Amino acid sequence: MISRLLKNKDFWAGMMFAGFGVAAMFIARDYRFGSAMRMGPGFFPTVLGGILVAFGVCIMALGLRNGERIQGHVSLRTLGLLTLSLIMFGLLMRWAGFIPALVALVFLSAASGREFRFLEVLVLTVTLVVASVALFIWGLELPYSLVKGF
Repeated sequence: MISRLLKNKDFWAGMMFAGFGVAAMFIARDYRFGSAMRMGPGFFPTVLGGILVAFGVCIMALGLRNGERIQGHVSLRTLGLLTLSLIMFGLLMRWAGFIPALVALVFLSAASGREFRFLEVLVLTVTLVVASVALFIWGLELPYSLVKGF
Protein backbone atom coordinates (compact mmCIF):
# COMPACT_ATOMS: atom_id res chain seq x y z
CA MET A 1 0.00 0.00 0.00
CA ILE A 2 2.74 2.47 0.96
CA SER A 3 4.85 1.78 -2.16
CA ARG A 4 1.73 2.23 -4.29
CA LEU A 5 1.16 5.64 -2.65
CA LEU A 6 4.75 6.74 -3.24
CA LYS A 7 4.42 6.19 -7.01
CA ASN A 8 0.92 7.68 -7.39
CA LYS A 9 1.18 10.96 -9.32
CA ASP A 10 -2.28 12.29 -8.37
CA PHE A 11 -1.56 11.64 -4.71
CA TRP A 12 1.62 13.75 -4.93
CA ALA A 13 -0.13 16.48 -6.89
CA GLY A 14 -2.79 16.62 -4.16
CA MET A 15 -0.08 16.73 -1.51
CA MET A 16 1.54 19.66 -3.31
CA PHE A 17 -1.75 21.60 -3.45
CA ALA A 18 -2.49 20.85 0.19
CA GLY A 19 1.05 21.75 1.22
CA PHE A 20 0.91 25.14 -0.51
CA GLY A 21 -2.50 25.76 1.05
CA VAL A 22 -1.30 24.91 4.55
CA ALA A 23 1.81 27.07 4.04
CA ALA A 24 -0.33 30.05 2.93
CA MET A 25 -2.61 29.64 5.92
CA PHE A 26 0.38 29.28 8.25
CA ILE A 27 2.08 32.42 6.92
CA ALA A 28 -1.16 34.42 7.17
CA ARG A 29 -1.99 33.27 10.71
CA ASP A 30 -0.70 36.49 12.31
CA TYR A 31 -2.43 38.81 9.84
CA ARG A 32 -5.73 40.45 10.69
CA PHE A 33 -8.49 38.37 9.02
CA GLY A 34 -11.37 40.84 8.93
CA SER A 35 -14.71 39.87 7.39
CA ALA A 36 -16.09 39.33 3.90
CA MET A 37 -17.28 42.95 3.84
CA ARG A 38 -14.07 44.44 5.30
CA MET A 39 -11.28 42.08 4.36
CA GLY A 40 -8.06 42.25 6.28
CA PRO A 41 -4.64 41.32 4.93
CA GLY A 42 -5.04 37.74 6.14
CA PHE A 43 -8.41 37.11 4.49
CA PHE A 44 -7.28 36.31 0.95
CA PRO A 45 -4.30 34.03 1.76
CA THR A 46 -6.30 32.16 4.39
CA VAL A 47 -9.33 31.57 2.15
CA LEU A 48 -7.17 30.71 -0.86
CA GLY A 49 -5.10 28.37 1.31
CA GLY A 50 -8.27 26.63 2.46
CA ILE A 51 -9.43 26.23 -1.14
CA LEU A 52 -6.03 24.78 -2.09
CA VAL A 53 -6.22 22.30 0.80
CA ALA A 54 -9.72 21.25 -0.30
CA PHE A 55 -8.55 20.77 -3.91
CA GLY A 56 -5.55 18.85 -2.65
CA VAL A 57 -7.68 16.47 -0.62
CA CYS A 58 -9.99 15.89 -3.60
CA ILE A 59 -7.06 15.21 -5.95
CA MET A 60 -5.47 12.85 -3.41
CA ALA A 61 -8.75 10.96 -3.09
CA LEU A 62 -9.05 10.67 -6.88
CA GLY A 63 -5.46 9.49 -7.01
CA LEU A 64 -6.14 6.77 -4.48
CA ARG A 65 -9.14 5.65 -6.50
CA ASN A 66 -7.59 5.46 -9.96
CA GLY A 67 -3.99 4.69 -8.95
CA GLU A 68 -2.20 6.18 -11.97
CA ARG A 69 1.52 5.67 -11.45
CA ILE A 70 4.44 8.00 -12.04
CA GLN A 71 6.26 7.08 -15.23
CA GLY A 72 9.76 8.00 -16.30
CA HIS A 73 12.49 9.55 -14.23
CA VAL A 74 13.34 12.88 -12.67
CA SER A 75 15.56 15.00 -14.91
CA LEU A 76 18.14 16.83 -12.83
CA ARG A 77 18.94 19.08 -15.79
CA THR A 78 15.32 20.20 -16.02
CA LEU A 79 15.02 20.68 -12.28
CA GLY A 80 18.24 22.69 -12.14
CA LEU A 81 17.55 24.90 -15.17
CA LEU A 82 13.98 25.70 -14.13
CA THR A 83 15.14 26.65 -10.66
CA LEU A 84 17.99 28.71 -12.12
CA SER A 85 15.60 30.48 -14.52
CA LEU A 86 13.39 31.64 -11.63
CA ILE A 87 16.37 32.78 -9.57
CA MET A 88 17.85 34.64 -12.54
CA PHE A 89 14.50 36.32 -13.24
CA GLY A 90 14.37 37.63 -9.69
CA LEU A 91 17.97 38.84 -9.73
CA LEU A 92 17.83 40.37 -13.20
CA MET A 93 14.58 42.23 -12.45
CA ARG A 94 16.54 44.25 -9.91
CA TRP A 95 19.89 44.53 -11.68
CA ALA A 96 19.08 44.58 -15.41
CA GLY A 97 15.38 45.38 -15.83
CA PHE A 98 12.18 43.69 -16.97
CA ILE A 99 13.13 42.77 -20.55
CA PRO A 100 16.49 41.08 -19.80
CA ALA A 101 14.91 39.22 -16.88
CA LEU A 102 12.08 37.94 -19.06
CA VAL A 103 14.47 36.92 -21.86
CA ALA A 104 16.59 34.94 -19.38
CA LEU A 105 13.49 33.31 -17.90
CA VAL A 106 12.14 32.15 -21.26
CA PHE A 107 15.48 30.96 -22.66
CA LEU A 108 16.56 29.08 -19.54
CA SER A 109 13.12 27.51 -19.13
CA ALA A 110 13.09 26.41 -22.76
CA ALA A 111 16.64 25.06 -22.48
CA SER A 112 15.50 22.75 -19.71
CA GLY A 113 13.48 20.70 -22.21
CA ARG A 114 14.82 18.14 -24.66
CA GLU A 115 13.39 19.80 -27.76
CA PHE A 116 15.08 23.18 -27.59
CA ARG A 117 14.97 24.93 -30.98
CA PHE A 118 16.66 28.31 -31.01
CA LEU A 119 14.46 29.94 -33.65
CA GLU A 120 11.22 28.80 -31.99
CA VAL A 121 12.42 30.01 -28.60
CA LEU A 122 13.48 33.34 -30.10
CA VAL A 123 10.02 33.89 -31.63
CA LEU A 124 8.38 32.85 -28.34
CA THR A 125 10.64 35.19 -26.40
CA VAL A 126 9.92 38.20 -28.61
CA THR A 127 6.18 37.49 -28.48
CA LEU A 128 6.17 37.11 -24.69
CA VAL A 129 8.31 40.20 -24.13
CA VAL A 130 6.08 42.38 -26.33
CA ALA A 131 2.89 41.03 -24.74
CA SER A 132 4.28 41.34 -21.20
CA VAL A 133 5.52 44.88 -21.72
CA ALA A 134 2.18 45.88 -23.23
CA LEU A 135 0.20 44.26 -20.43
CA PHE A 136 2.28 44.87 -17.31
CA ILE A 137 4.26 48.01 -18.05
CA TRP A 138 1.91 50.00 -20.29
CA GLY A 139 -1.47 48.46 -19.42
CA LEU A 140 -1.19 47.99 -15.67
CA GLU A 141 1.49 50.68 -15.32
CA LEU A 142 3.69 48.58 -13.03
CA PRO A 143 6.75 50.55 -11.93
CA TYR A 144 9.44 48.29 -13.48
CA SER A 145 12.18 49.65 -15.69
CA LEU A 146 12.31 48.00 -19.11
CA VAL A 147 16.09 47.98 -19.16
CA LYS A 148 18.10 49.32 -16.22
CA GLY A 149 18.65 53.02 -16.77
CA PHE A 150 15.59 53.57 -19.00
